[in-house]
Amino acid sequence: MVESKGWEWEKANQSPWLKPTDDVYYLANKWSELGFKKVLDLGAGLGRHSIFFAQQGFDVSAIDISDYGVNHLKEWAKKESLDIDAKLGDMVSLPYENNYFDCVFAYHAISHADIEGIKKVIYEIERVLKQGGEIYTSMCSKESWDFSKSGFPKIDENTVLNKEDGPENDVPHFYANCEDILSIFHNFDIERIRHIDYCYLNHEKIDCKYYYINGRKK
Repeated sequence: MVESKGWEWEKANQSPWLKPTDDVYYLANKWSELGFKKVLDLGAGLGRHSIFFAQQGFDVSAIDISDYGVNHLKEWAKKESLDIDAKLGDMVSLPYENNYFDCVFAYHAISHADIEGIKKVIYEIERVLKQGGEIYTSMCSKESWDFSKSGFPKIDENTVLNKEDGPENDVPHFYANCEDILSIFHNFDIERIRHIDYCYLNHEKIDCKYYYINGRKK
């Protein structure tokens, strides 16, 4: 299994990563209606989604492998007077009790692993999630340029090691198709899988595709 490596946030343009993604507005409403309370923000980054969920009244725990990200989240939560349990840790070994969370939110996080690592991450998510609890996550698509045409070294049949200069240098990226996802999440009832093509973003043409997965632990 490849060693986990977090983003080097000091090298990143941080402004886009301080605003919550559109998806969380829908999820906050959905999970609130379902009576869910305890949320794990897995791979919290700088904390944008942890802050959002806490502002909506959820009991939020957050974990990330980056010291910089966790410290940024703690300072942000303090300024907002929000009680968020932010921890430094690796997603392949989560420091939480079994069946603890109502939902796990993992946005552009679990793909930072190889095949063996992904299996461990999914096992850990299943372990800490209550029966009937929900996961919302994203995975890189095999149809993306980075996987098929970049020439970056491949660790295994699904995993590419990013070699671009910047915050993700040497960070592994796991790429999937729909069949891979259904196999990986076989212990979940999958509500829906969306395949999104980001062909134009931030005033530039790009070739970047992701899967977005919403499922419930059986």
